[in-house]
Amino acid sequence: MNGEPDLYIGGSWRHAGDGATRDIINPADGSLAARVDEATPHDARDAVTAARRVFDDGSWAATPVAERAALLDRVADLLVRDREELSLLETRDTGKTLAESRIDMDDITSVFRYYARLIAVQADRLVDVGDPSIISRVVREPVGVCVLIAPWNYPLLQMSWKVAPALAAGCTMVVKPSEVTPLSTIAFTRLLEEAGVPAGVVNLVQGSGATLGNALTDTAEVDFISFTGGVATGRTIAQVAAKHVTKVALELGGKNPHLVFADIGTAAGWDSAVDHVLTGVFLHSGQVCSAGTRLIIEESIADDFVADLAARAAKIRVGDGMDPASETGPLVSEQHRGKVESYVALGISEGATLVCGGARPSDPVLAKGSYYLPTIFDRCDRSMRIVTEETFGPILTVERFTDESEAIRLGNDTQYGLAAGVRTSDAGRGERVVRALRHGTVWLNDFGYYTAAAEWGGFGKSGNGRELGPTGLAEYQETKHIWHNVAPQKAGWFKG
Repeated sequence: MNGEPDLYIGGSWRHAGDGATRDIINPADGSLAARVDEATPHDARDAVTAARRVFDDGSWAATPVAERAALLDRVADLLVRDREELSLLETRDTGKTLAESRIDMDDITSVFRYYARLIAVQADRLVDVGDPSIISRVVREPVGVCVLIAPWNYPLLQMSWKVAPALAAGCTMVVKPSEVTPLSTIAFTRLLEEAGVPAGVVNLVQGSGATLGNALTDTAEVDFISFTGGVATGRTIAQVAAKHVTKVALELGGKNPHLVFADIGTAAGWDSAVDHVLTGVFLHSGQVCSAGTRLIIEESIADDFVADLAARAAKIRVGDGMDPASETGPLVSEQHRGKVESYVALGISEGATLVCGGARPSDPVLAKGSYYLPTIFDRCDRSMRIVTEETFGPILTVERFTDESEAIRLGNDTQYGLAAGVRTSDAGRGERVVRALRHGTVWLNDFGYYTAAAEWGGFGKSGNGRELGPTGLAEYQETKHIWHNVAPQKAGWFKG
């Protein structure tokens, strides 16, 4: 960054092949945050070739599990050491509050610790075939060369969900952060080098998907592609991968319902529900794939609940993520703010009732940043694009229901299926509804939390495959059945 080479290929740092660079803009004030190398397709092919060469020589895959686990723990130790530096980079790059970035770094550390523990206890599976002369076992081996592509909203967190299990499994990889937010991933790659990751096991290129995509994915040298991002790009990756029968895992976002029933209970229950709805949709200015952007609320309490939401939303302190007083920061870029504004205009034209927000902040201090106010639309329905499409900004739509079955129907009436929330004081109803919802994660009387030990991913157009948990490790492994005859005899099939 800022003069140093930013591409890491085959264990060496280098500049882009054609000398191109990209300016990284701080969305809080429009200033230049950094200037980084912009890889060429040739650079990307070099990175894939380096990863292929190292995987094929077999030394990394053959590294004892205990050594790989120790490496992951060293990475975690360095993440603890560099927590503040990485948090500052993440906030400068994405605009999120520094408090959020620090939580992200702690979560990243937990992911590496988790996979260090999991790989250390993973054992072969013995299969009893009913013959004492046969030892039948299923073993796990690394899938091979992985291309790991992360989004701009949680650059290092989402990359860690890929890198940690890939390293644990013994894979080699090419990592590509979003061209909009590469800073923390560049710093993290230097940290991996310091931790002792062998040369060529991790390779880093950054640049636009349009420029690097084919070089990274349209090749038989790659065994697995993990992508987090938009549906259109995910579909393209799947189509390209199909040419080579390359394995893919795709996390493609969501349009996530948050169901609130009238039986939420006491005043404390009401206030807690308001808190969770606000946090679920307006954290990181709504730039969260699992954001609860669709409030689906029981008709009998809807007016009062929406009024309380609007009053609270109007008080959310929008500002520079470096300012401790800020509760949410800017959108990631001017371009993305324009997209959010177009959705607000669309919502108004579709007939939704604008309850609050729907504008840029009036504070002149924020004029140079990409800020947008928390926005709520009431009286929405499934005919509106703001209800069906992922707006990826601080926009909450409100739909209403009259009974449990209608709530479930509305909650499942989406092309996506990443996450959902349910709020009720009736335990039986809560269990019925969470089981009926077709979403990869469902929170009951809570919203937004996850653990490294539980799988993450979605149904429908939210993608396929899973990250985190044991399944997140299995994505980076192939299973092999070994049949060992310890007392071989003549087969006796042919008589001659």
